[in-house]
Amino acid sequence: MIIQAFSAFFATFFFSIIFNISKKELIYCGLGGAIGWSIYLYVLHKTQSPVMASFCGAFIVGIFSRIMSKIRKVPVTIFLVSGIIPLVPGAGMYRTMFAIVDNDLSKAATHGILTLQIAGVIAMAMVMVSSFPHHSHSNVNK
Repeated sequence: MIIQAFSAFFATFFFSIIFNISKKELIYCGLGGAIGWSIYLYVLHKTQSPVMASFCGAFIVGIFSRIMSKIRKVPVTIFLVSGIIPLVPGAGMYRTMFAIVDNDLSKAATHGILTLQIAGVIAMAMVMVSSFPHHSHSNVNK
């Protein structure tokens, strides 16, 4: 799990460079990807459900992104978009397309449905976290 977390860190770190993220934020972006992937692996081990694991990983990445955006005073999307990179079901999309090309429509449907479920729960987790109220101490009446 530690090797996979390091791999997720570096994958997220280097994708963040491609996204032109500020050099000051690259480490935190990588950390978000590593945390999200670690949560994914833990939940997958406990539940054997890649859909639930993806939801939990994306939810934690969303919370991490909100916290880091407040601390670092940058937009949430800097950490959120880069943090979900390890969770995106790219292998599922590949398997779906490969099965279609191979004319195995049953396997294509199975992989396609799972891929859509994972993509859907990632989006749902991001929407849930973004719907949390923003707490700001500057808005408190004295």
